[in-house]
Amino acid sequence: MINIEYLQTYWWVLISVLGAILVFLLFVQGGQSMLLQRLSADDRVMMINSLGRKWELTFTTLVVFGGAFFASFPLFYSTSFGGAYWLWMLILFSFIIQAVSYEFRHKPGNLYGARTYDVFLFINGCVGCILLGVAVSMFFFGGEFTVTMGNILDPGSPVISRWASSHGFEAIFNWKNLVLGFAVLFLARTQAALYFLDNIKGGEEIAKRNRRQVLVNGVIFVVFFLIFLALLLTAKGVQAVPGTGTFEWVDYKYLHNFLDMWWVLIIFLAGVVTVLYAIVRSAFSTTFTKGIWFSATGTILVVLSLFWIAGFNNTPYYPSLLDINSSLSIYNSSSTRFTLEVMSFVSLIIPFVVAYIAYVWYSMDRKPITPAEMKETDDKY
Repeated sequence: MINIEYLQTYWWVLISVLGAILVFLLFVQGGQSMLLQRLSADDRVMMINSLGRKWELTFTTLVVFGGAFFASFPLFYSTSFGGAYWLWMLILFSFIIQAVSYEFRHKPGNLYGARTYDVFLFINGCVGCILLGVAVSMFFFGGEFTVTMGNILDPGSPVISRWASSHGFEAIFNWKNLVLGFAVLFLARTQAALYFLDNIKGGEEIAKRNRRQVLVNGVIFVVFFLIFLALLLTAKGVQAVPGTGTFEWVDYKYLHNFLDMWWVLIIFLAGVVTVLYAIVRSAFSTTFTKGIWFSATGTILVVLSLFWIAGFNNTPYYPSLLDINSSLSIYNSSSTRFTLEVMSFVSLIIPFVVAYIAYVWYSMDRKPITPAEMKETDDKY
C-alpha cells in the first residue's frame, strides 16, 4: 500500500505543474489586454486570430487546475472557492465573457459590434491575470478564514470553513496580493508580445512594435516581481510543529525554504535567468523570434519553485490570518488515501493529453499568420 504522504506530495507536484502551465498560457490574456491600443484593422485582426487559436487551452487548463484541486485537496476547494467566492466569481465571470467574445465577435448579424467584444476581451485580459495573481499570492500571505472540522456534525450549520464577511473582497484589495497580480499581468503582456513575434508575420512595423512591447512590459514586470520577491523573502510564514498537529509563525519562512531546499532555489534562479534572457534578446535583436519558448520554460520553472516553497518543508500552503491552526497544508487538507490512489491512476493519461496539445499547437502554428491569410479566409474570429 502506498504511503499517503507520497500521494499527497505527488498530487501537490501535479497541482504545481498545472499552475505553472496556466501562468504560461495567460499570454492569451496578456495579448487581449493590448487590443484597445491604436492598431490598424489588419493588425487587430491578426492579433485576435493569433490569440483565438489558443484561448481554449488557457480556459481548459484553468478548469483542470480547479478540478485537480477539488479531487486532491477538497478542503482547500471548499475553503477558498466556497468562502472567497467574490474573488473566484469575478475570475470565472471574466473567463465567461472571454468565451462569449471569441464565439460571437465575427458572427454575422452581430448586434453589439466587434468593438464591444474587444472590450470584453480586454477586461478578461486585465481582470483574469490580476485576480489569478491575487489568488496565488494568498498561498504566501494568507486568507481570512477559519476551519472547524467538528462543524460537520452540526445539523443546523454543517459548514467546516468560514470566511470573513467580505468573502474575498479583502484579498483583492490587499496591496501585497496586488503586487503579484500586476506582476502576472505584465508577465502575460510580455509573453504575448513574444508570441506575436513568433506567430505573426505582418511586416517590420508590427515586429518593431512587439519588440517595444517586450521591453516596456518586461521592465514593468521585473519591477513588480522584484517587489513581490522582497516581500516574500522577508515575510513571516507558518510552519507545522512536528508531532503536534499545530502551527507556528516563523520569521523569513520562505527564505528558509529556499535555503533548506537548495534544489528548488536552483530551479527558481534558472527560471528567472531564462525569462530575462528571452526579454533582453527579443527586445534588442532584430532577427530573434523564439523568445516565447525561453520565456515559457523560465516561467514554468519559476512557478513550480514558488508552489514548492509554498507547500513543502512543513509549510501550509494556505495560511489562516484569523486562526493559525486553521491553516491548510497538503497533509491536513487532502482527500482520502483511496481517492488519491484512484486519481493517481487517472493522472497517468496526463502525458498523452500534453502530447496531444503539443501536436495541435504545432499544427495550428505551422504556418504563421499573415495579412494575406486574414483577407483570404472566412474562418476567423
